[in-house]
Amino acid sequence: MICALSKGTIPLLVSMPHVGTTIPDALKPLYVERALQVEDTDWHLERLYAFVQAMGASTLVPRYSRYVIDLNRPPDNMPMYPGASNTELCPTKFFTGEELYRPGIVIDDKEVEQRKAQYWEPYHQALQSELQRLKQLHGYALLWDAHSIRGEIPWLFEGKLPNLNIGPANDSAAHPSIAEAVRVAAEKSGSFSSVINGRFKGGYITRHYGDPLQAIHAVQLEKCQHLYMHEELPFAYNDSRASALQPVLESMINAALLATEHLHSSTI
Repeated sequence: MICALSKGTIPLLVSMPHVGTTIPDALKPLYVERALQVEDTDWHLERLYAFVQAMGASTLVPRYSRYVIDLNRPPDNMPMYPGASNTELCPTKFFTGEELYRPGIVIDDKEVEQRKAQYWEPYHQALQSELQRLKQLHGYALLWDAHSIRGEIPWLFEGKLPNLNIGPANDSAAHPSIAEAVRVAAEKSGSFSSVINGRFKGGYITRHYGDPLQAIHAVQLEKCQHLYMHEELPFAYNDSRASALQPVLESMINAALLATEHLHSSTI
């Protein structure tokens, strides 16, 4: 199984492209020992977002680690954030900047193409197919691309991240009213800092699939991991922190859904 798609009944697909933790046995000898702990995983998002299936949302989760291939990077491997540190389609560095692979190991173009065909393409085929199914059923679709990251990673960004980083790709991936509704819902929580179109504006999935003119809207949410888990080994889930965060996430998603429904009901 490359990825698991659960089909829902409402016009919402929640994609979690970085939750995979598996590195194939054949590839493990290529990596430094530390890499096998897959520290840069978006840990526990299936558990944190468990409420979306009760809402009737579709979910898509991969099996394999981003260290094998990054499902949120473009197939041509162009940098997502020019001028900043970036990880590649097949990453070669930890988020801290150290090398993922053992000395002398080079991931050549042939290897990249093999991984793309085996892991990247099935995920994106499932994602695109489900968005089209939801649009056909409802007339529109909302893609919520769920991510998490440590709150401080100097190699990737300066200082501390805001708690909730909302990325509609500068409003090119979602109608501005949808992004604004998400921002307002985050702000109303009063407990968590937030920013829209900050350091994380939305990766490849948000930018590629969000197409407001075709009634498909996409929003990425990059949240700090300390809001719901421990950021150091063994990366344990924290129930009390997560319980405080989940209602805010649910409110943000519901706000996006309502704004999307209002937008498209007014155009019928």
